[in-house]
Amino acid sequence: MDRLHGKRLSPSFVPGCGDTHRGRRFSSRTGNAMNVFDRSMKRKQKNWAASLPDPEQYDYLRDEVGCRIADRVFDVARTFSLALDVGCGRSHIAQHLNKEVVEKMFMVDVTENALKQSREGDIPTHRVLADEEFLPFKENSFDLVVSSLSLHWINDLPGALRQMQYVLKPDGVFIGAMLGGETLYELRCSLQLAELEREGGFGPHVSPYTSVTDLGNLLGQAGFNMLTVDIDDIQVYYPGMFEVMNDLQGMGESNCAWNRKSILHRDTMLAAAAIYKEMYGSEDGSVPATFQILYMIGWKPHESQAKPAQRGSAMLSFGDLGKINQPYSTDGSKKK
Repeated sequence: MDRLHGKRLSPSFVPGCGDTHRGRRFSSRTGNAMNVFDRSMKRKQKNWAASLPDPEQYDYLRDEVGCRIADRVFDVARTFSLALDVGCGRSHIAQHLNKEVVEKMFMVDVTENALKQSREGDIPTHRVLADEEFLPFKENSFDLVVSSLSLHWINDLPGALRQMQYVLKPDGVFIGAMLGGETLYELRCSLQLAELEREGGFGPHVSPYTSVTDLGNLLGQAGFNMLTVDIDDIQVYYPGMFEVMNDLQGMGESNCAWNRKSILHRDTMLAAAAIYKEMYGSEDGSVPATFQILYMIGWKPHESQAKPAQRGSAMLSFGDLGKINQPYSTDGSKKK
């Protein structure tokens, strides 16, 4: 697990890169999209966050994950002529890339203010204002598609993955990251316990996230192959619960689920802050907020890609594997 101190605690990275609302599950039936999030509200939240006088103070998590996405792009031994960044924000991935890897990049975001403030880098970019759920590009357009910390707000995640696979050229690669189901479990549990104590019940205050067990299936259903899915936990330390919530708002990451509870009473909030510090507080008085990052890589099929051997074509059985290291006798036969 990586640890990151929030902006109020002088940011520094440490080396070494249960409830009913935790997971978000999808049906395998095509076209059965869920309507969990108020996309209009999310657009307003992101635009408000991007219009703050100091939005860079809230970019520490996005910049860190964007850097890790860029590392995965560098690991692919090729140069991409044209790339697409879905949910680019303020250029959190592009700023870590160079022309030797990506020659040109299209940057798509639903937030106009974020696009206006996107940072210039080494790569020529073209900004496009569009919804991540409806990509305005033709089939087989891009060699690379990337996305960082944007897909967890998509209602039709299977459909969005299919669209990204659609715009990729054959043998193109999708590399993405999104928040997973264990994200902000400390905040979720503290709020629920406080509400149960003060109000006799609780409502969802933290948005539902996709489970890692679903992600591989979703990528496969979207038409990707040679899949890779891995998990990374990043902990950010804050002075207290209210600073956690303030930074989430500054990131544009406030809850926008349709069933969100709009009001939290003052007594409940104070109780939740006390529970948070009591259950999860560190010796120095700070509290952690855990962000579970799900990384995914998928390739669009192409005839040049490696394919599994036909069933029954193996020359060695699993039963023979244990005999490989057995010593040989002088006549060449294996000793028993």
